[in-house]
Amino acid sequence: MTDPRSDHQLAADLARDAGEVLLRIRADFPADGDPKELKSAGDIGSHDFLMAALAQARPDDAVLSEEGADDKARLTAQRVWIVDPLDGTREFSERPRDDWAVHVALWEAGALVAGAVAIPARGVVHSTAEPLTPPPASGGKIRLAVSRSRPPAWLPALVEALDAELVPMGSAGVKAMSVLDGSADAYVHAGGQYEWDSAAPVVVAAHAGLHTSRVDGSPLVYNQENVLLPDLIVCRPELAEQVLAAVATLEF
Repeated sequence: MTDPRSDHQLAADLARDAGEVLLRIRADFPADGDPKELKSAGDIGSHDFLMAALAQARPDDAVLSEEGADDKARLTAQRVWIVDPLDGTREFSERPRDDWAVHVALWEAGALVAGAVAIPARGVVHSTAEPLTPPPASGGKIRLAVSRSRPPAWLPALVEALDAELVPMGSAGVKAMSVLDGSADAYVHAGGQYEWDSAAPVVVAAHAGLHTSRVDGSPLVYNQENVLLPDLIVCRPELAEQVLAAVATLEF
């Protein structure tokens, strides 16, 4: 029997529950254990949980997971769950860092329709079940969410073009949600991501009224045969024109 919860609530519950699985794995892992083994345990544990939970709750739906084999039957399916069981494995393995996430999104008939991003170590779940309204703009410089450990070579040019300041943090989901919670104003990425990296953050951000697009302003398209989706922008809507103009001057 199909789970009676709405897709919005199911996404939120699955992201939260997968996060609890990850927190237990992290807590039980030896203090002197190999971080690579912790990464693997997190990836596999969360993936196995989500696959089993989705098979029970939505048995007729297809699933695209970063940690699973890509079943191309999804290309003719009407409904596909796009999940990243552990977004930010590096941050997850560097205890006690909290800037890692779980992504759960649903694509249906050509568009993302529901999703959730859990940030388990902070006890936070952002979802389309209860869309947030971003707080008012800070009134200061544009704050860009950027990678704490792997900032891109083009970043200084973007900072100059926007007269921006940087807010370093971990996973893609955390960066995108930083625009939603008001700790940043924009997140720009170019240089390699896949559908599972952005699907849940994008649908949650869009439901909250934020601007989401590729760096050229075109729509983000999901459930493609090639799951590479290398760039995106998530920003406050009033900044979209300014951010897109600045990004157009960059050489990626």
